Amino acid sequence: MIEAFEDAAAHVDDKWARVLSRADRVRRHVARRIGAQADEIALGANTHELVARFLSGLDWRRGRHLVTTEGEFHSMRRQLLRLAEAGVEVHWEPVAPVATLAARLAAAVRPDTVGLLASTVLFQTSTVVPGLAQAAAAAVAVGAQVLFDAYHAFDALPFTVAELGGGVFVTAGGYKYAQWGEGCCWLRVPPGVNLRPVFTGWFSDFEGLADPAARGPVGYGPDGAHRFAGSTFEPTSVYRAAAVCDFFEAQGMTVPALRATSLAQTARLLQGLEGLPGCTVLTPREGPARGGFVAVQVAGAARVVQGLRARGVFADARGDVLRLGPAPYLLDADLQGGLDALRAVLVGG
Repeated sequence: MIEAFEDAAAHVDDKWARVLSRADRVRRHVARRIGAQADEIALGANTHELVARFLSGLDWRRGRHLVTTEGEFHSMRRQLLRLAEAGVEVHWEPVAPVATLAARLAAAVRPDTVGLLASTVLFQTSTVVPGLAQAAAAAVAVGAQVLFDAYHAFDALPFTVAELGGGVFVTAGGYKYAQWGEGCCWLRVPPGVNLRPVFTGWFSDFEGLADPAARGPVGYGPDGAHRFAGSTFEPTSVYRAAAVCDFFEAQGMTVPALRATSLAQTARLLQGLEGLPGCTVLTPREGPARGGFVAVQVAGAARVVQGLRARGVFADARGDVLRLGPAPYLLDADLQGGLDALRAVLVGG
């Protein structure tokens, strides 16, 4: 953040070459993590911005049908509900049983489906969704676009875009396991995609600035990173993200290494939760099926979060589900301290 301030103070509008070089570092880092190319990675302030840009680029002339699940994050769910109010037909597939979710999504695809949107890890339970390439293939076969929300997978468990079907959009960001902080998220755009987002900003076509009075068709940049770009943004976020990406790489914090740490930590939490009063663990105990946090159904989850916060433990809640997400720098003693605090809250109120 100090570097961002100093560049802004010293260079004013000339700072943008430095800002965009940091953005390029972030793109390269993301691409290496997910088996993509840097020019396929568009950046945005949050995943809602990127999902909205994706939706605005769909070919609504060939249909008004979307396929999704009942387990999507709040911004996507809200956006799709609003589209449904505006006349889009949205198919909401139940997430359980998760073993058949991909097949059921595939079966829900119709000839007039224009988009399929689903999570790779469920944000409510930390359950990994298997076989999503099957759903992607069904959607692509009818000409629909596919977007997978990988926020709870990025830097938490290994995956590649090829494993998800190759020709798919993928979105995630840095405010969870990647440790970047707020304001920097990404969208992988499949190569060769020629969608023309209606929700578009001037960063999407720098060449078009040469003739600002032109009234011809709106132009887009040569690759996904430009085609799905927005506009002027607060640059501190990419300075933070680039610095953390460099740190992770310098420290050997590869995705497999982070995954091994996460599995050990979540296994310890699952063991410690056994016997706690009023707790129902929702997260799979099998390692391959488990994401990077542990979800516990508990009465008054929001009150439990407040009780933990008063004891120096940070957690969050979604409805009646308490989510415990250990960071890679926590020690076993820290995890035990969190479990002790949870027991104290549940027993003592």
